[in-house]
Amino acid sequence: MKLISNYKKPILFLILSVAILLISRHVGMFWDNVLFGAKIGKHLYREGVFNWQSIPLNIDNGHPPFLGALLAITWKVFGKSLAVAHWVMLPFIFGMFWQLYSFVDFFIKEKVSKIGAFVLVAADPTLLSQFVLVNPELIQLFFFFLALNSILRHNFCLKTIGLAFLGLVTYRGMMLCGGLFLIDLVIVLFIKKQRFRDFFTNTNLLAYLIALIPASLYIIWRLITKGWLISHPSAIWGHAWEFNTLSDFLLNFGRNILVLGHQFTDFGRILLVIFIIATLYIKRKIIVRHNYKCLLIISILSTVLIYTTSLIIRNTMGHRYYIASYLSLALLAFVLIKLYKFKSLIYVGLLSSLILGNFIVYTDSFAQGWDSSLAHLPYWNLRKKAIKYMDYNNIPISKTASFFPNSTEIDNVDLNSDSRSFRGFSGTENYVFYSNVYNLSDEALEILNHNYHIIKSFKKNNIRIELMEKVTKQKSK
Repeated sequence: MKLISNYKKPILFLILSVAILLISRHVGMFWDNVLFGAKIGKHLYREGVFNWQSIPLNIDNGHPPFLGALLAITWKVFGKSLAVAHWVMLPFIFGMFWQLYSFVDFFIKEKVSKIGAFVLVAADPTLLSQFVLVNPELIQLFFFFLALNSILRHNFCLKTIGLAFLGLVTYRGMMLCGGLFLIDLVIVLFIKKQRFRDFFTNTNLLAYLIALIPASLYIIWRLITKGWLISHPSAIWGHAWEFNTLSDFLLNFGRNILVLGHQFTDFGRILLVIFIIATLYIKRKIIVRHNYKCLLIISILSTVLIYTTSLIIRNTMGHRYYIASYLSLALLAFVLIKLYKFKSLIYVGLLSSLILGNFIVYTDSFAQGWDSSLAHLPYWNLRKKAIKYMDYNNIPISKTASFFPNSTEIDNVDLNSDSRSFRGFSGTENYVFYSNVYNLSDEALEILNHNYHIIKSFKKNNIRIELMEKVTKQKSK
């Protein structure tokens, strides 16, 4: 009986992981994952899994091609398909469940409370979206929490492994390594009340030095072979540090603060943030346990290098970059619930807020983090219906404009070997494939509203796909 009981947790997590894959198997490559996964993965699949220097400039994002190489390896064995790409994520979905539970288990010991805390933390909409997408974010989150749990439990080997692999997934993974270093240091100094030199033991230094090797080797190799790291020579993604004047920088800085605040409170997280801030003030005299302080430290420092950078560059980073902080805040909120009388009512309110956050859809003119909640799920079946309609009515895809992330080969999204490609929108095309999951500029929306009319619309749960045709002079009369 004890043996069966020991296997309950892994079996449950495995069932959940497989269920997620079966539900999301139709979800295509989305947003940045078109580049990180499909384009780079397909290139390495053709040219050689570890032939990284051959990645052409037009698809080179500078990051370690961890996901692309992983997909290429798997496609070599099982064949290139969207289904195989999703199965690649299975170990990381399972591993993320395991590490999240381990994270919760460190702070909460009561069995029922532990389950409730795990559900609240795992219900974050931005995390849920990563579970259904083929993406590098979930991979680095797994390694992040593997390293974090090892820091909390003083596990030298797993801490080193987690940090080493985390630094190889993306540059953001390297920044998360920096956050973990700060968490480790601050916990030693302010939670354990130890001396500065107690942190820099031979064992601890060795862990970080070993973990530093893979990322350092990649950066050195990158500079030698390519000559650049982040700033793309063709400025495909713009100039992150380009400011004309100090006032321009300060104006952008203020805007970025507002955007960052929105990202931390978006998709139902606003109730959690308000609850935490209110509780830390109202119950400040009785909050003395180190668990509160430790979780607050993890929440703030885990992504500190990422949001600090995001505040000072031209365009802010996406919602998903701060998932480590979101999950730590959710666990902090659960721990703080214990300070109140109506615990169940507060819990249900916070959990409901997160679940309902997946149904938030803003107006077309408001840029939304579409890869950061489950709101995008209806889009995939609608997209397939729209493409079938185009084929049936002889509307040529090659002459139809669309928008990021759909203005690419169909194969880059569906991995189905369909080489037909949508054009990037210029306003001159006769047909347009539009969806409200594409974040368009006000100028592009105005052109669509004035120069095009809808010939077919597909809708479900506030998600729309509209096939448009250019208004001719004769029609406009």
